[in-house]
Amino acid sequence: MVQARAQQVIRCLPEEFLEFAMDVERYAEVDDKIGRFDWVHREGNLVEFKFRPAMPGLPGPAPKMVAQGRLTPGRRVDVGLAPLPRSRLWHGLMKFTASFVCEPVENGTLVTRTMTAELIPTVRWLVEPILRRNLPGNLETEMTQATAYLERHTCRD
Repeated sequence: MVQARAQQVIRCLPEEFLEFAMDVERYAEVDDKIGRFDWVHREGNLVEFKFRPAMPGLPGPAPKMVAQGRLTPGRRVDVGLAPLPRSRLWHGLMKFTASFVCEPVENGTLVTRTMTAELIPTVRWLVEPILRRNLPGNLETEMTQATAYLERHTCRD
């Protein structure tokens, strides 16, 4: 299993960051793991999207994936594979979860970003070392870019 985590204080409200994370087309501007979208559907606190993922350090293109993000208002967004029968191939390769957890702090919002991939044994030996080496730095870069994006677009002086 590979797990990576990054934290960043961002000068915005938790709700502003969480809305940014739920707007996956906008969020893709700061996350290079999100490739081109086939479609995005949002209904309330649930967003579902079909896209071509890219994992840092792994050659592409990867097969398309259908993922879901679920918002817990004011607190977090949890992301994972859409339930079967969607993303059947991905379900056969791995368990995948990600999250954005927001906590109000004095200077804005502390955002904790995590990603976890639990791969099947036949690909684990090849993929896990690459992800262990590349995913932590990728999440740090993602959070730095998210901070710059949000502070440029939502901050009030």
